[in-house]
Amino acid sequence: RRVEALTGQAALDYLSAQDHRLAEAALMLKTQAADVPERIKALMDDRKALQNEVAQLRRELAMGGGGSAGPEAKEINGIPFKAQVLSGVTGKDLPGIIDEMKGQMGSGAVLLIADAGGKAAVAAGVTKDLTDRVSAVDLVRAAVAELGGKGGGGRPDMAQGGGKDAANAADAIKAAKAIIGG
Repeated sequence: RRVEALTGQAALDYLSAQDHRLAEAALMLKTQAADVPERIKALMDDRKALQNEVAQLRRELAMGGGGSAGPEAKEINGIPFKAQVLSGVTGKDLPGIIDEMKGQMGSGAVLLIADAGGKAAVAAGVTKDLTDRVSAVDLVRAAVAELGGKGGGGRPDMAQGGGKDAANAADAIKAAKAIIGG
Protein backbone atom coordinates (compact mmCIF):
# COMPACT_ATOMS: atom_id res chain seq x y z
CA ARG A 1 0.00 0.00 0.00
CA ARG A 2 1.06 3.55 -0.58
CA VAL A 3 1.02 6.00 2.31
CA GLU A 4 1.40 9.71 1.79
CA ALA A 5 2.27 12.00 4.64
CA LEU A 6 3.09 15.61 5.27
CA THR A 7 5.56 16.72 7.89
CA GLY A 8 6.97 19.93 9.19
CA GLN A 9 5.97 23.19 7.49
CA ALA A 10 4.05 21.33 4.71
CA ALA A 11 1.80 19.74 7.35
CA LEU A 12 1.16 23.11 9.00
CA ASP A 13 0.38 24.69 5.60
CA TYR A 14 -2.03 21.88 4.77
CA LEU A 15 -3.87 22.19 8.10
CA SER A 16 -3.99 25.98 7.70
CA ALA A 17 -5.53 25.61 4.23
CA GLN A 18 -8.10 23.11 5.57
CA ASP A 19 -8.97 25.50 8.39
CA HIS A 20 -9.36 28.34 5.88
CA ARG A 21 -11.72 26.24 3.71
CA LEU A 22 -13.79 25.33 6.77
CA ALA A 23 -14.00 29.00 7.76
CA GLU A 24 -15.14 29.89 4.20
CA ALA A 25 -17.81 27.19 4.32
CA ALA A 26 -19.01 28.41 7.72
CA LEU A 27 -19.19 31.97 6.39
CA MET A 28 -21.24 30.87 3.36
CA LEU A 29 -23.54 28.83 5.61
CA LYS A 30 -23.80 31.74 8.07
CA THR A 31 -22.86 29.58 11.02
CA GLN A 32 -19.92 28.75 13.28
CA ALA A 33 -17.30 26.28 12.03
CA ALA A 34 -18.31 23.75 14.69
CA ASP A 35 -21.94 23.85 13.45
CA VAL A 36 -21.16 23.26 9.74
CA PRO A 37 -22.13 19.54 9.71
CA GLU A 38 -25.51 20.19 11.36
CA ARG A 39 -26.19 23.13 9.02
CA ILE A 40 -25.37 21.02 5.95
CA LYS A 41 -27.67 18.25 7.19
CA ALA A 42 -30.50 20.75 7.73
CA LEU A 43 -30.02 22.20 4.25
CA MET A 44 -30.01 18.74 2.70
CA ASP A 45 -33.24 17.86 4.54
CA ASP A 46 -34.82 21.12 3.31
CA ARG A 47 -33.72 20.37 -0.25
CA LYS A 48 -35.22 16.88 -0.15
CA ALA A 49 -38.51 18.23 1.21
CA LEU A 50 -38.64 20.87 -1.52
CA GLN A 51 -37.90 18.27 -4.22
CA ASN A 52 -40.77 16.14 -2.92
CA GLU A 53 -43.07 19.17 -2.91
CA VAL A 54 -42.11 20.08 -6.49
CA ALA A 55 -42.75 16.49 -7.61
CA GLN A 56 -46.16 16.53 -5.91
CA LEU A 57 -47.05 19.86 -7.54
CA ARG A 58 -46.01 18.52 -10.94
CA ARG A 59 -48.25 15.48 -10.43
CA GLU A 60 -51.16 17.71 -9.43
CA LEU A 61 -50.58 19.96 -12.43
CA ALA A 62 -50.46 16.96 -14.76
CA MET A 63 -53.66 15.62 -13.22
CA GLY A 64 -55.42 18.86 -14.13
CA GLY A 65 -54.56 21.10 -11.22
CA GLY A 66 -55.57 18.55 -8.61
CA GLY A 67 -59.26 19.23 -9.17
CA SER A 68 -60.01 16.86 -12.04
CA ALA A 69 -59.11 13.39 -13.17
CA GLY A 70 -57.35 14.51 -16.35
CA PRO A 71 -58.60 13.20 -19.68
CA GLU A 72 -61.77 11.16 -19.91
CA ALA A 73 -61.35 7.42 -20.22
CA LYS A 74 -62.36 6.04 -23.62
CA GLU A 75 -63.50 2.45 -23.76
CA ILE A 76 -61.54 0.35 -26.25
CA ASN A 77 -62.41 -3.32 -26.64
CA GLY A 78 -64.11 -3.23 -23.23
CA ILE A 79 -61.09 -1.65 -21.49
CA PRO A 80 -61.21 1.93 -20.18
CA PHE A 81 -58.15 3.74 -21.61
CA LYS A 82 -56.69 7.16 -20.80
CA ALA A 83 -53.88 8.69 -22.84
CA GLN A 84 -52.29 12.08 -22.26
CA VAL A 85 -49.32 14.12 -23.41
CA LEU A 86 -47.78 16.10 -20.56
CA SER A 87 -45.34 18.98 -20.46
CA GLY A 88 -43.50 20.25 -17.41
CA VAL A 89 -43.02 16.79 -15.94
CA THR A 90 -40.11 14.40 -16.14
CA GLY A 91 -39.94 10.68 -16.75
CA LYS A 92 -39.41 10.19 -13.02
CA ASP A 93 -42.80 11.79 -12.31
CA LEU A 94 -44.77 9.51 -14.64
CA PRO A 95 -45.12 6.37 -12.46
CA GLY A 96 -46.66 8.37 -9.60
CA ILE A 97 -49.10 10.07 -11.96
CA ILE A 98 -50.05 6.72 -13.49
CA ASP A 99 -50.67 5.22 -10.05
CA GLU A 100 -52.97 8.13 -9.19
CA MET A 101 -54.86 7.79 -12.50
CA LYS A 102 -55.23 4.03 -12.07
CA GLY A 103 -56.55 4.62 -8.56
CA GLN A 104 -59.15 7.09 -9.85
CA MET A 105 -60.20 4.76 -12.69
CA GLY A 106 -60.49 1.63 -10.58
CA SER A 107 -60.05 -0.51 -13.69
CA GLY A 108 -58.34 0.42 -16.96
CA ALA A 109 -55.15 1.29 -18.78
CA VAL A 110 -53.18 4.57 -18.85
CA LEU A 111 -50.53 5.84 -21.28
CA LEU A 112 -48.60 9.04 -20.54
CA ILE A 113 -46.07 10.75 -22.78
CA ALA A 114 -43.93 13.51 -21.27
CA ASP A 115 -42.04 15.99 -23.40
CA ALA A 116 -38.87 16.00 -21.31
CA GLY A 117 -36.49 18.57 -22.76
CA GLY A 118 -36.64 17.54 -26.40
CA LYS A 119 -36.90 13.83 -25.65
CA ALA A 120 -39.99 11.81 -24.94
CA ALA A 121 -40.55 9.80 -21.78
CA VAL A 122 -43.29 7.19 -21.99
CA ALA A 123 -45.00 5.26 -19.22
CA ALA A 124 -48.00 2.95 -19.20
CA GLY A 125 -49.99 1.36 -16.44
CA VAL A 126 -52.66 -1.31 -16.37
CA THR A 127 -54.78 -2.14 -13.34
CA LYS A 128 -54.18 -5.61 -11.86
CA ASP A 129 -57.58 -6.92 -12.98
CA LEU A 130 -56.70 -6.35 -16.66
CA THR A 131 -53.07 -7.50 -16.85
CA ASP A 132 -54.17 -10.87 -18.25
CA ARG A 133 -55.80 -9.05 -21.23
CA VAL A 134 -53.30 -6.26 -21.91
CA SER A 135 -49.70 -5.60 -20.77
CA ALA A 136 -48.24 -2.18 -19.96
CA VAL A 137 -44.98 -3.39 -21.55
CA ASP A 138 -46.75 -3.92 -24.89
CA LEU A 139 -48.35 -0.46 -24.69
CA VAL A 140 -45.00 1.21 -23.98
CA ARG A 141 -43.16 -0.66 -26.72
CA ALA A 142 -45.80 0.28 -29.31
CA ALA A 143 -45.68 3.96 -28.26
CA VAL A 144 -41.87 4.09 -28.07
CA ALA A 145 -41.55 2.72 -31.60
CA GLU A 146 -43.64 5.64 -32.93
CA LEU A 147 -41.51 8.14 -30.97
CA GLY A 148 -38.22 7.03 -32.52
CA GLY A 149 -37.06 4.92 -29.61
CA LYS A 150 -36.35 1.25 -29.12
CA GLY A 151 -37.48 -1.13 -26.42
CA GLY A 152 -39.06 -0.15 -23.16
CA GLY A 153 -39.90 -2.48 -20.36
CA GLY A 154 -41.18 -3.11 -16.90
CA ARG A 155 -43.97 -5.21 -15.44
CA PRO A 156 -47.40 -6.04 -16.89
CA ASP A 157 -48.95 -3.39 -14.62
CA MET A 158 -46.28 -0.62 -15.05
CA ALA A 159 -43.74 -0.03 -17.79
CA GLN A 160 -41.53 2.82 -19.03
CA GLY A 161 -39.54 3.74 -22.11
CA GLY A 162 -38.20 6.70 -24.03
CA GLY A 163 -38.14 8.15 -27.49
CA LYS A 164 -36.22 10.73 -29.45
CA ASP A 165 -39.04 13.24 -29.85
CA ALA A 166 -42.58 13.76 -28.53
CA ALA A 167 -43.74 15.25 -31.86
CA ASN A 168 -45.37 11.96 -32.91
CA ALA A 169 -47.30 11.59 -29.66
CA ALA A 170 -50.65 11.25 -31.45
CA ASP A 171 -49.29 8.34 -33.52
CA ALA A 172 -47.86 6.77 -30.36
CA ILE A 173 -51.26 6.92 -28.69
CA LYS A 174 -52.88 5.36 -31.76
CA ALA A 175 -50.31 2.54 -31.70
CA ALA A 176 -51.09 1.87 -28.03
CA LYS A 177 -54.84 1.85 -28.80
CA ALA A 178 -54.17 -0.70 -31.54
CA ILE A 179 -52.53 -2.99 -28.96
CA ILE A 180 -55.68 -2.87 -26.83
CA GLY A 181 -57.80 -3.53 -29.89
CA GLY A 182 -58.96 -0.14 -31.11
